Amino acid sequence: MIPDLIVLADTIHTLDEHPQRGPVQAVAVSDGTVTAVGSRADAHDWRQAGTNVVDFGSATLTPGLVDCHIHPVFGLDLTVGVDLSGASTLDEIRTLLRDQAAHDDEWLRGWGLNPNAFGTAPLHRSMLDDVSGGKPALIRLFDGHSAVANSRALEVAGVRGRYAFEQTSEVVCDAEGVPTGLLLEAAAMELVQRHIPQESFARRKTRLAALLRDFARSGLTGGHIMDHSAESAALFHALEADGELPLRLRSAPWCMPGTGEDDWKELARTLGKGGRRWSVEAIKLFVDGTVDNGTAWLYEPDLYGESTAPFWPRPEEYSAAVRYFATRGIPTATHAIGDAGVQHVLEAMESLRDVVPPDVLRRTVHRIEHLETVPDELVARFKDAGVVASMQPTHCTHYSLADHSDNWSTRLGPERADRAWRCRDLREAGVALGIGSDWPIAPFPPLPIMADARLRRRSGHPEQDPIAPAQALTALQALEGYTSHAAKAAGLWDVSGSISKGKRADFTVLELDPLSAAPDELAASRVLGTFVDGEIQFMLDRSA
Repeated sequence: MIPDLIVLADTIHTLDEHPQRGPVQAVAVSDGTVTAVGSRADAHDWRQAGTNVVDFGSATLTPGLVDCHIHPVFGLDLTVGVDLSGASTLDEIRTLLRDQAAHDDEWLRGWGLNPNAFGTAPLHRSMLDDVSGGKPALIRLFDGHSAVANSRALEVAGVRGRYAFEQTSEVVCDAEGVPTGLLLEAAAMELVQRHIPQESFARRKTRLAALLRDFARSGLTGGHIMDHSAESAALFHALEADGELPLRLRSAPWCMPGTGEDDWKELARTLGKGGRRWSVEAIKLFVDGTVDNGTAWLYEPDLYGESTAPFWPRPEEYSAAVRYFATRGIPTATHAIGDAGVQHVLEAMESLRDVVPPDVLRRTVHRIEHLETVPDELVARFKDAGVVASMQPTHCTHYSLADHSDNWSTRLGPERADRAWRCRDLREAGVALGIGSDWPIAPFPPLPIMADARLRRRSGHPEQDPIAPAQALTALQALEGYTSHAAKAAGLWDVSGSISKGKRADFTVLELDPLSAAPDELAASRVLGTFVDGEIQFMLDRSA
């Protein structure tokens, strides 16, 4: 077949499990599919009249990088107002919010609030009352699972005391039953969120288009979206009506507590729907919340007596939901952070052997997302359960510290904090490990995340001590987390994840070689281009 594209680079990492002998510096593409891999001399023979040749010289070509956990549409709501993620003290937070209040018309909004900035002081609405200028205010914490509302916002929403929810959510109240302003988990936050004026569809479409372009510029050619809604579908259809999406998107709608088989059937019917470069391919579930806000599910309570309950008040109903989808060959991805939560998910997965036909079980990928603190005995069970791990190295390096003085580590105590983000142990156990950002919980550029996975500290900060350094990934393992293992985490290894004949022509072009460059240097280096279906989605202008 005559190639319509040939891509050349001095270094090409194919990630193929059966690499060919000799140098690989050329890839031929026809109709969006890789048709040949070989040397520059081979490329001379492939080239025909009309073949487009793109030569990146000394650059490095890899399979297209895929973020295994992102929230681009949901993130539009989580990133409204002032970005507080860089604030490390309460005074900095107050200054940023006071400045934002002078510009916001109706509500004071902010996001990325890190509880470490408060030290031992509890989160309370009074912090916002002092700086909001009489406006209602809602500030999202960095974890996406909690928010703080001021007194005016609680008044507007009619929130005056405790609530009972179908899921483990809480309007935190003081000893007198008065709301403190802290709202834990989605159902509690929605009590206030629904009173905030909504953006127009056109504005959200513009913001999403810009975000996806930024994803492509960072080197991403795909992403696993861990949420989906009717609005998501409408936005993706609208963007594709204007042209191609710049990356592939694989979505998973949420299955929540309080649902039953009729609801699960409706979710199952969404599978396979989509457009040219996006589709609904899995179901997302939650078995707990987060350590930082006390809603994880732990064997033993945290320092404050919290994180003792599952997100599904009746966890056997979670297991029933997983069985419903698994017996129909539908992949699942479950948010599980605490040790008890991870154990329950593993038990649910292990039970599938008794109810799911072996051929269906083999071809259906089930994943656990996050798994932040896990004991040895659970690590050993992943392989036999056939479960994929999906983790976010920068949750460790951005929000915890080697000396355990951060909120996450303090809540858990030294023993559990020492079991932080066991990426290397899972790989050594033979478990497929997809890597991602969980944007907007943490920044999305993949090169700094790959560097952090190797350093176990924040890239560009050599003064920081590494956190559980024995869990550092190798350079190859970090790259695999965004390529071959990302494909395996989506059940797509037969069509993507490596530069191999017959697979999709999705590539990322890097200034430095991710397998030989020092991690800090890699994090600061440039992405030169991305290809999806053999079509350029981003190309850095190096003449400027």
